[in-house]
Amino acid sequence: MTDQPQLHSSIVAMISLASGIASRHPDMGLCQLERLRSIGIPEHQIDAVIEIARHIRDEASQKVDATFDEKAQIKVAITETKDAECFSPPESETVTEESCGCTPTPSGQSCC
Repeated sequence: MTDQPQLHSSIVAMISLASGIASRHPDMGLCQLERLRSIGIPEHQIDAVIEIARHIRDEASQKVDATFDEKAQIKVAITETKDAECFSPPESETVTEESCGCTPTPSGQSCC
């Protein structure tokens, strides 16, 4: 097995911060946040990581809720948005990456 170069510590901290936020980890990524700030990562980059992680977390929660509601045969009023259509597709339609894809965060950040 050849030695692979390690990820830069800032990348590891960003991944850890994002996954902690997305998974609702009790430590909330505060240690990684401080690490990123201490090594000089610009606040706008940290903000983007946090926004993307929260977006993925929230989107996953909505999809889980929609699946639960469908299986439990619960009728829930959903606002008419592209996201809502993706979370609760008609039974006859299959959601594909083309029809739903990666929805951007509120500020327009791509999460893909």
